Amino acid sequence: MPGQIGDNAPDFTLPSPNDGDISLSAYRGTHTVVLSFHVLDFTSG
Repeated sequence: MPGQIGDNAPDFTLPSPNDGDISLSAYRGTHTVVLSFHVLDFTSG
């Protein structure tokens, strides 16, 4: 089911070249985080 505007994003962890792994949950409640998804970037579609 797609997310709706205003929904909380599920937690995820990504590798960082500087700080090891970074999780969204480390920022929840302490920082404003903006997630932007560009589904068709870098594709021919």
